[in-house]
Amino acid sequence: MGKLTAAKLKSFSKPGRYGDGDGLYFRITPTGSKNWVQRIIIGGRRQDLGLGGFPLISLKEAREKAFENRKLARAGGDPLAERRKAAVPTFREAAEQTFEANRPRWRNDKHVKNWWQSLEKYAFPAIGGMPVDQIGREEVLRILSPIWTSRAERAKRLRQRIRAVMQWAQGHGFIENNPAGESISGALPSMPTGKTHFRALPYAEVPDALKTIEASKASIEAKLALRFLILVAARSGEVRSATWDEIDLEGRMWTIPASRMKGGKEHRQPLSDAALDVLERAQTLHNENSLVFPSPLKRDRPLSDMTLMKVLRDTGLAERCTVHGFRSSFRDWASECTNADHAVMELSLAHQVGSAVERSYARSDLFEQRRVLMEEWAVYLSLA
Repeated sequence: MGKLTAAKLKSFSKPGRYGDGDGLYFRITPTGSKNWVQRIIIGGRRQDLGLGGFPLISLKEAREKAFENRKLARAGGDPLAERRKAAVPTFREAAEQTFEANRPRWRNDKHVKNWWQSLEKYAFPAIGGMPVDQIGREEVLRILSPIWTSRAERAKRLRQRIRAVMQWAQGHGFIENNPAGESISGALPSMPTGKTHFRALPYAEVPDALKTIEASKASIEAKLALRFLILVAARSGEVRSATWDEIDLEGRMWTIPASRMKGGKEHRQPLSDAALDVLERAQTLHNENSLVFPSPLKRDRPLSDMTLMKVLRDTGLAERCTVHGFRSSFRDWASECTNADHAVMELSLAHQVGSAVERSYARSDLFEQRRVLMEEWAVYLSLA
């Protein structure tokens, strides 16, 4: 194989090693990260030396580093020893870099907060001050093992976050192997099977739940937000952060921007007569920031993520359902009580339908069919 070129580097996509000659390789890992590796003889032993991630380290820079390492090794020196003298970041420092690099693409504020807090609680006390090149499988296992089966979902996410930090360190050439990767899978017992679903009321009980919420002592903002959420089958964050400029009262439509959607795609939600009635009542809550459902305590901020759940707790509903569970109630009702197509039901919940190829050809969001379905849901809730 000939020498690598900038054009060739751009064309490579399959995981593997691509040689440049003189022991220099361009490597693509199964996760898609790209870095430089040099195979070199040091003290009579063959070693694989990481030279940094691509494109941070260019082809020219990788060749220069490889040349200096070969020159040093021929003179009896140890390129690995020279590298150890460089400033290797601690796990906490690497975590800060990983966190800042990923934060712009995370849309959920709760996820941002939990990502960092889980490392602060479990990882930093054990390995936060350790250089990343000194962290091995044993250290990672000591963190994960105590909670691996007792708090399975938390442990799974913690491992993902540790692995992401170490992957950053790997991509920047500070470590060769990821100690939180597949190499520790065999040392961890199987997690409990089965998926935990959000608690949800049977759809036949939702109309009475609406009456209970309306009669509660909760703030008018919380009651209207929860009623609107149930009527439009939306997610809590989408409703709590809704603004009036997203609402088209004349067109009977709510357009949720991509930045607030779980799937990262703008979503149009049809509004039933009942949903419009809620918005009419909510107009008296108007504030400077144009929030539809502002906090009763801080008018320039949306309702907190716990406010709606508190309404359920105070009314005794929380033992049987969550806020998110009302979406499931709607979905069960649509399946059992209507003739709506599967795609119409799923798109009403802003779910993706079909494969990526199928979605590329399905350009319609079936808006008018969804409008009929949402009106039927509102009528059911008022008459049941």
